[in-house]
Amino acid sequence: MGGRRQQCQYRKGPIMKAGITTLMAALLLAGCATTAPPPDERHPRDPWEPYNRNMFQFNSAIDRAIIRPLAVGYGKVTPTPVRRSIRNFFTNIRSPVDQINLLLQGRPGDAGTEFARFVFNATLGLGGLFDVASNGDIEDFEEDFGQTFAVWGWENSRFFILPLMGPSTVRDGLGRIPDGYADIAWRWTLEETTHGLIGLNIIQGRHAMLPLDEDIESAYDPYSFVRDGWLQRRNHAITDGEDELPDYESFIDDDWEE
Repeated sequence: MGGRRQQCQYRKGPIMKAGITTLMAALLLAGCATTAPPPDERHPRDPWEPYNRNMFQFNSAIDRAIIRPLAVGYGKVTPTPVRRSIRNFFTNIRSPVDQINLLLQGRPGDAGTEFARFVFNATLGLGGLFDVASNGDIEDFEEDFGQTFAVWGWENSRFFILPLMGPSTVRDGLGRIPDGYADIAWRWTLEETTHGLIGLNIIQGRHAMLPLDEDIESAYDPYSFVRDGWLQRRNHAITDGEDELPDYESFIDDDWEE
């Protein structure tokens, strides 16, 4: 949405893409400060824009200092097949959350399909390291409690940037709580192992988003670019693809096919 912004010179540097759903999802870059427009000119879903811009800057600083350098190093020392297997593992380990939300959304058939994916990948795919289900044309679903709340009627919610976790809404932020309890796979490991897996998931996810850094850096207002793109992608996920969406995934897929 339009509004008065303070123009500034952007420099190449670390950035993070908003994400759907983890710390990497939001530690996106901003090379300089921007000014929030007056209340009557703000995005209708972003009434807390002054706070959100400040938190965006804070998250970006953490990304520049820690997350992005680790992600770049991860890409240099880890072969592409290994990175792909790690990504597959984290996708599969979250499948029970997808299944629960599909059931809560009244989609038992899709929940059964997601369960079949989980079983195939956990067994024939060696614990999820290989995505044999996709090779068998078994559809993949990505659902969470934020989407479930939307299906139940909480359609529009205020945009809100979470500290360290990035772009969200009030609805989706609250949805993270039951998502965490439903993600029982993390409860099956020792605490030290769990912390290591969480860290690896953040780094591998951030690495997958590196190709988007330049687009965000070159935006006139990185904050608005990230907010509008995130809200559009989120609405696309909630409506199961009924809304058109820019082809951001092509950047990520190309990176994983290297």
